[in-house]
Amino acid sequence: MVEGEQETGVAASVDEYIQALPPEERAELQRIRGIIKATVPQCRERIAYRICVFSLRRDMVGLACHKQFCSLYTMSPGIANELEKELKGHEVVGTTIHFTPDRPLPTALIRKILKARVRELS
Repeated sequence: MVEGEQETGVAASVDEYIQALPPEERAELQRIRGIIKATVPQCRERIAYRICVFSLRRDMVGLACHKQFCSLYTMSPGIANELEKELKGHEVVGTTIHFTPDRPLPTALIRKILKARVRELS
């Protein structure tokens, strides 16, 4: 692929990515995006690795929807271990937390993850 060329089927922006989702998933990703922006207002967002990535000096967290679940990519092996009790009831694979719109991640937990990532990236 030539530099600057858009890969077919890949969203060009976080807005485009979220708008392409079914209504329930769209609403849930918008909710989490809002929490991210409110908690870390100086973060930047972009599409990378075919997911929504939020950065603060380096990649902080990622967000995506798949056929059977949505994912919050903590990008930190320590966070999933540190928050193991609070993540009970959600599947955690490596640094990724899976959830669905009908079993969303609690706002307080998302904020806790973000604050931990900000500390790690400082």
